[in-house]
Amino acid sequence: MSILLSPVTFRGLTLKNRVVLSPMCQYSAKGGVANDYHFAHLARFGLGGFGAVMVEATAVTPEGRISYADLGLWSDDHVPPLARIVRFLRDQGAASGIQIGHAGRKASSAVWWRGRFDETEEEKRLVGFEDWPTVGPSAIPHAPDASEYKVPHALTVLEMDDIRAAFVAATQRAERAGFDFVEVHSAHGYLLHQFLSPVANQRDDAFGGSLENRMRFPLSVVKAVRDVWPSEKPMFVRISAQDGIEGGWTVDDSIIYAGALKDIGADLIDCSSGGFEGGIFSVGPGYQVALARSVRDGARLPTMAVGLITTPDHAEAIVREGDADLVALGRIALDDPNWPLHARLQLSGAEDPYAEWPRQAGFVVRQKDRALRLRGFAPDLS
Repeated sequence: MSILLSPVTFRGLTLKNRVVLSPMCQYSAKGGVANDYHFAHLARFGLGGFGAVMVEATAVTPEGRISYADLGLWSDDHVPPLARIVRFLRDQGAASGIQIGHAGRKASSAVWWRGRFDETEEEKRLVGFEDWPTVGPSAIPHAPDASEYKVPHALTVLEMDDIRAAFVAATQRAERAGFDFVEVHSAHGYLLHQFLSPVANQRDDAFGGSLENRMRFPLSVVKAVRDVWPSEKPMFVRISAQDGIEGGWTVDDSIIYAGALKDIGADLIDCSSGGFEGGIFSVGPGYQVALARSVRDGARLPTMAVGLITTPDHAEAIVREGDADLVALGRIALDDPNWPLHARLQLSGAEDPYAEWPRQAGFVVRQKDRALRLRGFAPDLS
């Protein structure tokens, strides 16, 4: 029997399998509000058999958005369309999660597929274009030679208190929307990661310098989230396990950070990497899996592996061998929203591997495979 496709429990939440849709920014919101595109985009993964579906990085303040087209959760107006998505996913048997974060000095950046600010005046009106000053732990821009990134304002302690309070308010709205779990974003060069890494944090107060000091603000944010998030619901934290830059954040730092997160009440560490200009990585199939294994073993805390995991056999091996407890799929899920259903046909050996398909589709898919002698109906040529 497949371990990948078996249930797993975190606190009071049981996932029907260990395949998770990774949060992926769609750059399709206006004023931070989810719309029909977001519903259709996420609903297909509920239909496709994912154990959990995570909403993209969602900003806790307007100024915390990565771009003007990102989702937000700083207002009660953001709750109803997200609640609609949650209800549909629940009806399909998929758990719902939301990643909350603040982009810090990487905020107010260009929409990903554009790569630069080239909107016409007419486009700006249609897409809800906005531009705003950025903040960070220190007044150091993300990319000094790129005009798309501003020099951030170095946050004061009072301003940090306000951002922490915004994380709390967004968490409470996520609960009202009905999400099953929340993930705090402290990866990919965004604000909490900026505080963690000496690449971006050159403060000389209690929030800079030593590893303990650099972890202080991110840990305070995560603790504040855990304190208001229902005790029966899990809280995940995404980290960049290494910067890929000499003198930057390391895997050893991540193990210490994960241990502190565990003490706060984090239930799983979602292990990614990078996010700062100049990071160097060797990219290939499952290139970040070893990071998830290192953090899992070092902190004695469940992890989620992510990064070019594309085949069912590879994903199965990751959980079977103890590299991670969950597997997150991103680009391969966009290519195949039915990936878990297809994996079940390949891996499970279940008596009826078509049973997990939505009833509106499973019967005809089985009939199609039977007629064409595909999958389980293929002739045995051995």
